[in-house]
Amino acid sequence: MRLLFIFGAHAAGKMTVGQQVARITPMKLFHNHMTIEPVIELFGCYNGAVTERLRQVVFEEFVRTDNYGLIFTFIWAFDEPHDFEYVRRLSEMYRNAGAQVDYVELIAPQDVRLVRNRTENRLKEKASKRDVALSEARFLSAETRYRCVSEPGEVVSRLGIAPESYLRIDNTNLAPEEAAEMIVRHFGYERKNN
Repeated sequence: MRLLFIFGAHAAGKMTVGQQVARITPMKLFHNHMTIEPVIELFGCYNGAVTERLRQVVFEEFVRTDNYGLIFTFIWAFDEPHDFEYVRRLSEMYRNAGAQVDYVELIAPQDVRLVRNRTENRLKEKASKRDVALSEARFLSAETRYRCVSEPGEVVSRLGIAPESYLRIDNTNLAPEEAAEMIVRHFGYERKNN
């Protein structure tokens, strides 16, 4: 089994690149809004505790399957110790089950990400982003409160992983298909039989 973390700042292209990786490999996509949106719908607002518990159930059950792999996308706040602990805990759960765990960081400048925040695919998949003015206000506020781009070597050193388990992609000028191909080649993922 494989576990692929795709992380980056708001609208870095995590879900869209994850969709492409899932299209060309047997991996299943579990993007962060697959738990955020139902929680907002049910509770009327974001509830981090419920969202995290739902994700935990998915992670625990998925690792017990014979599926090839899981892609998980999320925003990683590098200045928040909880986020490092969360990634470390999930990584250990999958490694303890014999899985290979890989990490991809997508980076792009804020102006590019603000344009991506309005794309049709994003708005279709993430109902909470459809109020674009509110979404952009939250986006910009979070940018001032959290550091969502790693420092050189930070992911490898703080998680204690092999350098080849981490791939950083500046996808400013890359199509999602190109970024997905880079990921699949770098980690040697199996491809779907088409």
